[in-house]
Amino acid sequence: MTHDRIHARKPTHDLDRWSIGTIQRIDTQDGHCVVAVETDAGETVELVVTLAIRELFLSRLEIDNHESPIGERVWYRQHGGQA
Repeated sequence: MTHDRIHARKPTHDLDRWSIGTIQRIDTQDGHCVVAVETDAGETVELVVTLAIRELFLSRLEIDNHESPIGERVWYRQHGGQA
């Protein structure tokens, strides 16, 4: 399975290859993490990442442990994984 990529911080290289979105929801499906983000155009994009990547990008968001990541801005590259 090809997984999408997601970052909690602005990437430092190839900026034109990354899109920006706002987290709408985070679910677990078939052993993967599905992160729904809203684009600046108002569209919803579902990103499929591993559970390890979920933990990594969530830990890098500038929020406290008890705060929800919903509404936080992320950078992503969609590669087309389907859970």
